[in-house]
Amino acid sequence: MALPAPAPARVFAELVPAQAPTPLTPAQAGRGGPPAPSGREVHVSGSAELSAGPDRARVSVRLGSRKEAAGAARSSVTRRLEYIAQAARQRGVPEENMTVTEDFNRVENTYQMEAEVCIVFSDFGKMQNVCNLLIEKLGTSVTISPPHFYHTPEAVDALRRQVCVAAVGNTQRKAQEVCQLFGQSLGKPLLIREEETREWGGHAESHLPNSPDLLTLQERMQNATAYASCRVFAVFEIKGKENRRNKLL
Repeated sequence: MALPAPAPARVFAELVPAQAPTPLTPAQAGRGGPPAPSGREVHVSGSAELSAGPDRARVSVRLGSRKEAAGAARSSVTRRLEYIAQAARQRGVPEENMTVTEDFNRVENTYQMEAEVCIVFSDFGKMQNVCNLLIEKLGTSVTISPPHFYHTPEAVDALRRQVCVAAVGNTQRKAQEVCQLFGQSLGKPLLIREEETREWGGHAESHLPNSPDLLTLQERMQNATAYASCRVFAVFEIKGKENRRNKLL
């Protein structure tokens, strides 16, 4: 998916000589009112775009057994469930990140036991180690689904904050460069307004296979990457070099 062209940057600067401040009335002076603004301002819009890869992956391990005796069916599944849980714990997966569901049925003259283990990983290297071990030790007696990558709400909130702060920083730097171009000094911000935010996900190149089962691990991670952009508008005070020298004196 081709990304939309960024909106053109807008810079407006007012560099007319500062007017003398309007004298305060006795009532204003008694209240300690601030002096009138100088009217020397720079108006700048800026933007930023950031991305964040998924911070969680969920893997499903399915297994089952069909025996003439109910105890044999249960025992076969239980032994493998214990091995799966032990392998995950030994590699640092907390107990609360594993969910086990079981289903026991009678099919004709046999007993069928099925189970599914859902494991949530925050470390993708550990995820690969656990999956590789289960495939090596349990073989075709288990079916491991491809990992489902996703973001926690905390990760999404962090991305939103980071892109907004980055946009404000870019805007401030742009205003600083504009002032330097005209031999002026950037003053304090008078207004900062968030004008537009966008969020989207998916592979930017749109070259992924149609079937999810054909995706590589890296393609799955990129397909789950979250993107966010932010555009802000800011107004800064302009301070002339001469006024700055006087203030220092």
